Amino acid sequence: MENVKVENRLKGSMPKIGIRPVIDGRRGGIRESLEDVTMDMAVTVARFLIENIKHSNGLDVECVISDTCIGGVAEAAQAAEKFARAGVGLTITVTPSWCYPTETMDTDPHMPKAIWGFNGTERPGAVYLAAALSAHNQKGLPAFSIYGKDVQDMGDNSIPEDVQARLLQFAKAGLAVATMRGKSYLSMGSVSMGIAGCIVDENFFQNYLGMRNEYVDMSEFVRRMERGIYDPEEFEKALGWTKENCQIGQDVNPPHLTRSDEQKQGDWETVVKMTLIARDMMVGNPKLAQLGYGEEALGRNAIAAGFQGQRAWTDHFPNGDFMEAILTSSFDWNGIREPYMLATENDTLNGITMLFGHLLTDAAQIFADVRTYWSPDAVKRVTGHQLIGMAANGIIHLINSGPAALDGTGRQEKDGKPAMKPFWEITQDEAKQCLEATQWCPAVDFFRGGGYSTDFTTREGMPVTMARINLIKGLGPVLQLAEGYTVELPDDVHDKLDQRSNPTWPTTWFVPNLTGEGVYKDVYSVMNNWGSNHGALSYGHIGGDLITLASMLRIPVCMHNVPEDRVFRPSTWTAFGVMEPTGADFRACANFGPLYR
Repeated sequence: MENVKVENRLKGSMPKIGIRPVIDGRRGGIRESLEDVTMDMAVTVARFLIENIKHSNGLDVECVISDTCIGGVAEAAQAAEKFARAGVGLTITVTPSWCYPTETMDTDPHMPKAIWGFNGTERPGAVYLAAALSAHNQKGLPAFSIYGKDVQDMGDNSIPEDVQARLLQFAKAGLAVATMRGKSYLSMGSVSMGIAGCIVDENFFQNYLGMRNEYVDMSEFVRRMERGIYDPEEFEKALGWTKENCQIGQDVNPPHLTRSDEQKQGDWETVVKMTLIARDMMVGNPKLAQLGYGEEALGRNAIAAGFQGQRAWTDHFPNGDFMEAILTSSFDWNGIREPYMLATENDTLNGITMLFGHLLTDAAQIFADVRTYWSPDAVKRVTGHQLIGMAANGIIHLINSGPAALDGTGRQEKDGKPAMKPFWEITQDEAKQCLEATQWCPAVDFFRGGGYSTDFTTREGMPVTMARINLIKGLGPVLQLAEGYTVELPDDVHDKLDQRSNPTWPTTWFVPNLTGEGVYKDVYSVMNNWGSNHGALSYGHIGGDLITLASMLRIPVCMHNVPEDRVFRPSTWTAFGVMEPTGADFRACANFGPLYR
């Protein structure tokens, strides 16, 4: 493999973070005494964010600070103009002192906004913070409150740890909001096997995400394959890499359905071409212009996409499993690079959930069926094995008909433990280990057109978050999530359970964190209350970050097991029922409505 590739594959510049140093505008000694300390506070925040956050494509995050401290409406307008020219997508207002809230506030209705009011006693920024939040709430412009627990001295340029955590949580979610805006979701095909999540709800994409929808029929793959609308040199490179790195797994098909060696070789060529074509349709490829296909070279500016596959395609052509697995992984024949978000069966809602996870973690995502809950008693009856440790209360079998990012093998490591890392942290050896842990099995009998499915088992011990967006008639989108861990079973136990579903598909054994209450009282209840047959799995316990992102978009969270201290929403959410945070979330989201309505 070649070096790690860091680039912006999409049209449009990456969003920047705007830093607004706000000041008491009274001249004659008050403002003058605060100029340096206020601007220093802004510079400190900007430096901290730049040093600790990257965009999901690996590019450095940029912060834009207003030219002057903002003491009134004129300087607020100047800052807004500068931010608009610079491509700012979210703002953080900072101040160590009292200021005039309605004269200095950020009034852009579409940009996520936070305010850090310095906890000091000389000229307490906390007083401004409270007054400014009141103004934001009264005007219907929700803002996040950042207020350190401990009093600091005026001129203290350090950022307390609790403030750091809030700054990072807000900034990463805000960048996700700004990054999605104006991008596309590309549907390659239509509805797969009657799965409702495949039905494109353009109002959801437009009003909640600020995205547009693009569509192509799957016959576009046939046209491009037959007319050679792909880079022939890259195809040869990709096919050679595939033959060298993709291990062939077992063929479980009965003799009368087993494809010949010649057919299987043809399948490899087809699935590699499909991978090139899907990528080109998403983000374009300048090589196509050199071949005389200028329109196709532009792509659809798709930050996420989905492939219908079953059954209109797979009854005749090789399935999309190789394409989906390789594109959603953090590496291919061109080296280590940002994973693509490509949803199996064109489940648009799971595709967007994957996108949320990727933008928050910078890492690949696992697309899976939430297939089976195995109780301890059921496992004991079928295998004779008693579940122990983290699996003692039962397990959820996450498995899907072939595709899952190879990062999901868990062969990457952080601090000696299995992980799914941002692509720029992945080593060549780790990418190789992911490939070596994966087998490519000839597709099972109901994929009549052939193809190959990924077969691996995720390593034990990864902290993960399973999430899903669902659309509810009369309510709109809701998000549900469950933080937990991956576990492994003894090989013979795994095989007995896996064989009952399909041994040629990738497996992740998932155990949610239990709280003893509600739907998290046991593993069965988590499975029983999941809102769809699909879920997206992210590395890390990112439930708090997902909740923050959802609140920015006005998507209520109907189900989560995140500790209270990691839940971070706009301050006005408490006005909708501080004693009942879940209900308050629903009421606040309904009151303010989708971000881009």
